This record gives sequence, C-alpha cells and structure tokens, in this order.
Amino acid sequence: MLPEQHRIRTSAQFSATTRSGARNGRRNVVVYVRPTGEEHPARFGFVVSKAVGNAVRRNKVKRRLRELAQTTVRQAPYGYDVVVRALPPASRADWAELAADYAKAWRTASARAGAPGTAGTTTTAADRRPAREEPES
Repeated sequence: MLPEQHRIRTSAQFSATTRSGARNGRRNVVVYVRPTGEEHPARFGFVVSKAVGNAVRRNKVKRRLRELAQTTVRQAPYGYDVVVRALPPASRADWAELAADYAKAWRTASARAGAPGTAGTTTTAADRRPAREEPES
C-alpha cells in the first residue's frame, strides 16, 4: 500500500493529471505524468475499469500496479503526479509483461513531461524535427 502522501484521491487531481499530463500507452497500461515541482511528493492514482475483468482480476491488477508504483517512488520520490490506467489485456498479463509495459510507459511519459529524476531525457518538438538543409548557391 502506498503511503497517503503518495496517493491521488480526488477526481480533480485525476482530471488535472490526465488532461494536462504527458501520456504514453502500451498494450496493458496507459501512464499519464504531470510535473508538480520538486517540493511536492510524487502521487499515484489508478484507474482499473470493469472492462479489465471481475473484482478479483481488477484487484490483482491494482495490487501489481501499486507495487510497481512503490518502486518508482523509491527511485524518484518528488515532483510529479501519475495516473496509471489499466487496459483490458492487463488482467491476462503475467508480472514480467505488466512490469515491462509499465516501465516503458513511465520512462517515456516522464521524459515527455520533464518530471524530476528524468533530467537529460526530455525531448522537444524541435529536437524531433530533422534539421533543414540550406540550398547551395
């Protein structure tokens, strides 16, 4: 269980993160990351709908995602809000597959958002655009 200081609890916090945060999706999860400043503790929220499965499957997925979030908090405990949305295939995914999808989605979304702990990995639209070549005269 995540400590209370590391939990997103209100719908306003969920909405702010999902609407203004950077997003990255994989087969099993979609991760939204919104930077909040290095003085604020990292907070996590989870969305696991009935499409994922019955209550037993949903709770199993949530427990796994909470464990992955705790690992992230240990590595970078400040500066961002994260919402992790489980997709229906997550209920059939094994631990390794779910962990790999979460890790890849977290790295990409946090780099896009510029979250603390990801320094040097952010890219801007200008970085992704190829340089224009000047015509020779």
